[in-house]
Amino acid sequence: MRRFLTHCLTTALAIGCAAWVLPGVRVTSISALFVAALVLGFVNTIVKPLLFLLTLPITVLTLGFFYLVVNGLAFALAAWMVPGFEVRSFGWAMLGALLVGLVSMFIGNFDRKTDVKLKVLAPPRWR
Repeated sequence: MRRFLTHCLTTALAIGCAAWVLPGVRVTSISALFVAALVLGFVNTIVKPLLFLLTLPITVLTLGFFYLVVNGLAFALAAWMVPGFEVRSFGWAMLGALLVGLVSMFIGNFDRKTDVKLKVLAPPRWR
C-alpha cells in the first residue's frame, strides 16, 4: 500500500511539474491533480500495454521512437477522462508525457534505498 501511495504522489508531483512548465498542459485544482495521477496510473497499467502491442511493428521500424507517440496517447487519454486536467494538443500531450516520465524517474531515484558499499582495493605488492 505504501508503494502505491508513493507512486501516486510521485505521478501527481510530475503532472504538477508538467502543468507548471508546459503552457499546453493545465490542471485546475489539487483534486483534479490527484485524480489525474490515479487515472494516468490506470491507463499506464491497462491501456498502454495494449497500445504497445498494437503498435509494436512501427515501434520496431522507428527504433523505439514511436513509443513517445504511445506515451502521448496515454497522457491524452488520461486528460480526456479527467475533468480539470486539460491538454491543448497532441504535441503537448507528447511533451507532457515525456516530462512526467523524466520527473517521475528523477523522483523515483530518491525513493530507492541506496546501499552502496565501496570496496577499497589495496595497491598490488611488488616483490
